[in-house]
Amino acid sequence: MGRMTRKAAGRIESARARLADLDLALARGGDARRIFRERGRLSPLVAADDKRRELGARVAQAENELTQLRSEPELRALAEEELRELRAEFSAAEDAVRKILAPGAEEDARGCLLEIRAAVGGNESCLFAAALLRMYSHYAEARKWRMEQLSASFGEAGGFKEVITRVDGEGAYGVLKYESGAHRVQRVPATESQGRVHTSVVTVAVLAEARADDDAAELAPGDLRVETFRSSGAGGQHVNTTDSAVRITHLPTGICAECQDERSQHKNREKARAVLRARIADARRREQTQKESAARRLLVGSGDRSERIRTYNFPQGRLTDHRIGLTLYKLSAILDGDIGGILAALAKEDYAEQGVL
Repeated sequence: MGRMTRKAAGRIESARARLADLDLALARGGDARRIFRERGRLSPLVAADDKRRELGARVAQAENELTQLRSEPELRALAEEELRELRAEFSAAEDAVRKILAPGAEEDARGCLLEIRAAVGGNESCLFAAALLRMYSHYAEARKWRMEQLSASFGEAGGFKEVITRVDGEGAYGVLKYESGAHRVQRVPATESQGRVHTSVVTVAVLAEARADDDAAELAPGDLRVETFRSSGAGGQHVNTTDSAVRITHLPTGICAECQDERSQHKNREKARAVLRARIADARRREQTQKESAARRLLVGSGDRSERIRTYNFPQGRLTDHRIGLTLYKLSAILDGDIGGILAALAKEDYAEQGVL
């Protein structure tokens, strides 16, 4: 138990060797600040692997002891329970190593912005955009993540044409990044008198929240065009009659973001800047990914909204994730936020494809 790919094992052993070199350099009077900074980067991987190895040895020992208890049913039942618990701990330890080894691990630890847009299907698409937001909100609540709505454009019959929320929680981006793409829904709309199933599409984009040390975090004032205008959505007399809404365009890339949810122009400006920074960083990230992994199938695709990733079929109570061929018949529970198993399966496939463990 505890075997891993040659690539992963090589990275861990390299980290162990480098830590030994750093300890020697520190003893010889090396640059302490640089050494401790590098140690801080390498130590979590080695510590996580130490725990994985220890639990692997304990599982192997428990399995061996179990084979010797065939004639003692009561003791065997206790040993089987202990073995189940150890295997669960070992699996969690393996996941911890995978997360550290995975490319972009630092980025995965961030919070994220969640952009949901009605694409095809008119009012029905807007209504399903609201259903997806509710699904993610329930999942975030279960994870004790905080969600903050940054901007919204409402549908004529309810729901959202577009809604952008910030998900504030450790590791939110690494967990939710697999949601980027086109989500197709098949159901009978409330206004359909003939009982015919309609197909609509909602697109989702998950963007890692930009940090202060990102290249995109600092936006040169000369590269920005800032426009103010009156809010067109619900929000009260003040919001609709003053130029509190803000649109910011990054001139070098043409990327823009706007916010009109707050009464304060200053707050709208800050929210729009947060979205803009994340969008610029995401565009650079996708460009780099395409260069580095042109030959890789890439489980999460390009993050392109047009890539169909999932179908929600209401008449059958079925969800199908097309990337990994996963089909589940518990659509109501999923739309109530029970998506942890789906996200875990996607992460596992992604780790395997990257050769991580």
